[in-house]
Amino acid sequence: MNRYKNRAGVIAGAALASLYSMYYALTSTEWHFIDNVDLIFHEAGHTIFIFFGEFVDIAMGSGFQILLPFSIALYFFYQRQRISAAICLMWTGMNLINVSVYAGDSIVMQLPLLGGDGVMHDWNYLLTTLNILHYTPQVAGTLYALGVLAIGVGIALSFTFATSE
Repeated sequence: MNRYKNRAGVIAGAALASLYSMYYALTSTEWHFIDNVDLIFHEAGHTIFIFFGEFVDIAMGSGFQILLPFSIALYFFYQRQRISAAICLMWTGMNLINVSVYAGDSIVMQLPLLGGDGVMHDWNYLLTTLNILHYTPQVAGTLYALGVLAIGVGIALSFTFATSE
């Protein structure tokens, strides 16, 4: 009996994570509670990579924000904690979507940034330096699509694993 109770709890947890991830994707321009945590990882990326030059330092704010949950997902897959890995893959997707909003703001630069009006907009700097600022909608759209894909794969895997264990 306990095995079936546990399976129901795992399925319920996978369903809640899936619903939140889908809600996040549908309301990507709104601030979500998880964005507070992800902002810490974004800023940590700048701090950790500050010694690798300006471009890498700026790129790794968003890069670390995406790579951290993805690395945790890989760790859980390696440890055979597959449902945790699938949920972390959804979290990776949410970070890709969050970064897509930031990248999409690189031309108009209207998002409020830490430090106020005088701080550098990471994505404006990156896309300008790469001479691809005019591709802002495509860059943001690609990041968003990758985020939705990661969430979708995470949802599919979470239910596959939850119902097979």
